[in-house]
Amino acid sequence: MQNRIKQLREENHMTQVRLGIELEVSQETISAYEKQKHYPSFAQLLRLATLFHASIDYIMGLSDVRTPTNPAASGDLGKLMALGQRMDEKQLELVLAYAQGMLDCPK
Repeated sequence: MQNRIKQLREENHMTQVRLGIELEVSQETISAYEKQKHYPSFAQLLRLATLFHASIDYIMGLSDVRTPTNPAASGDLGKLMALGQRMDEKQLELVLAYAQGMLDCPK
């Protein structure tokens, strides 16, 4: 992840404790993310992306483009992404499982 979480946290003048409060995890968890001992769940990545106005790809170090433009984000895909950002981890897992089930079913 190239310490992007730490970089974004420091750019926003946040402590690990404050970021932990925002993500509803402990300071130790934030430290583990920054040291790459553990990786955030997809739900946590969505929260980080929203909080820091950065793409998940940027946060994960897969892209150097911080906020790519996505024309689809204003349509139905954007609505789905916005809903996903408001869900807790369990809700998001259920939605993802449902979506995968829809894709696996023959048409």
